[in-house]
Amino acid sequence: MAERLSLSLTLSPSTPAPTTMAAFSTTASSRILPSATAASRARLSFSSSLKCLRSSPLVSNLFLNQKRSPMVRVSERGLSSTASPKCAAAADPDQLKSAREDIKKLLDSSFCHPILVRLGWHDAGTYNKNIQEWPQRGGANGSLRFEIELKHAANAGLVNALKLLQPIKEKYSGVTYADLFQLASATAVEEAGGPKIPMKYGRVDVTGPEQCPEEGRLPDAGPPSPADHLRNVFYRMGLNDKEIVALSGAHTLGRSRPERSGWGKPETKYTKEGPGAPGGQSWTVKWLKFDNSYFKDIKERRDEDLLVLPTDAVIFEDPSFKVFAEKYAEDQDAFFKDYAEAHAKLSNLGAKFEPPEGIVINDGPSEPAPEKFVAAKYSSGKD
Repeated sequence: MAERLSLSLTLSPSTPAPTTMAAFSTTASSRILPSATAASRARLSFSSSLKCLRSSPLVSNLFLNQKRSPMVRVSERGLSSTASPKCAAAADPDQLKSAREDIKKLLDSSFCHPILVRLGWHDAGTYNKNIQEWPQRGGANGSLRFEIELKHAANAGLVNALKLLQPIKEKYSGVTYADLFQLASATAVEEAGGPKIPMKYGRVDVTGPEQCPEEGRLPDAGPPSPADHLRNVFYRMGLNDKEIVALSGAHTLGRSRPERSGWGKPETKYTKEGPGAPGGQSWTVKWLKFDNSYFKDIKERRDEDLLVLPTDAVIFEDPSFKVFAEKYAEDQDAFFKDYAEAHAKLSNLGAKFEPPEGIVINDGPSEPAPEKFVAAKYSSGKD
C-alpha cells in the first residue's frame, strides 16, 4: 500500500509527582492519532528513543533524556533476554487481575494513559482479515515488543511504553505480552474516565522477530483522500464506518508536538503546564480525560489552540462518518457504548486464544465514576 498506515498515539514526556520520582524519574503522556504523512518526518531515531523514559518522540502523529534502565534491553529478540517470550498454556486470571492493579498504580503516578492506549492499538492494528494463518495475519500477538517492529516509523516512541510495562511483565510470568498490551490499553481508557471495556484474555505471544508483520499496515494522518484511506485501513481489519468513527474518539487523549510529528503548535494555553513536560497542541482542552469532547470540538472548530487533522475533519465531512460523529457529539453515552464495543473488537483482532474461548476477568461496576481521573482537572485553560 502506497500510504503508510498507522494508528498513532502522540507521546509527550510527563513528570510524575516527587514521591514517585524514585520509580519513574520521568513519565510519558501520549495520544492516539494517525501518523504524519512524510516518512522523513515520521522516522524518528529509534536509538535515541532508547536513551531514556523521558526521551519519548511523538509517534509520527496520533499519542527527553533519562538514564537507561538496566532491567530493560531491546534487541531483535525482543525486550529483556531475561524475560524471553514464552507462550503460556493458559493465562492466569489471578495474575491478570494483579497486573491490572499494578497498571492502575502506574497510571496514577505517570499519567501515561495515551501511550498505553496507543500500544494496544498498534499491536492489534496490523491485522489483515484476508490472511488466515497465525501469526502472518498480524493483530494482537505481542509482536510489537521486537526491535524490528518497534523501528517501524508509526511505532516511534513506543519503546517507552514497553519500558513502563516491563517490570509488570517480569512480575507476572503468567501474563503474555499480547495480553499485557491489551490489558494496559483498556485499563488506561477506563482510568481516564472512559467506559468499561468488555475484554477477554488468553492471547498467545509470537515467539520471534521473524513473525512480525511487515511495515505499512497502520494509518496515516494526512493522506490525499482521508475518508478512502481510513476505509482502506480499517476495512482491511474487518471494521466498519461506525467503528472507525467511534475509535477516532479516543483522540480525545494526548497532544502533538510539531518538532517530532510535523503537526500541531509548539505550545498552547492548554499545554503550558500540567502532568508531564509542557508543550505541543492537544485535540481537546482536558487532554488526559476520556469523554466526547473530541467530537464536540471538531464539530465547532472555533478554538485555534485545538488541533484538527485531515483524518479528524473528515469524520464530519464524509456523509456516512458524519452520521455517527454528530451522534457522538450530542450523546456521550452512545459514544461510550459504541467505543467500548469497537475497542474490544480491535483488541481481539488476529489473536489466538488459549483457551480458545478466552478468559474474562472484568468485574466491578459496568460504568466508571464520571470524575474518576483527577488529573483531568489540571488544565490551566478554559473549562
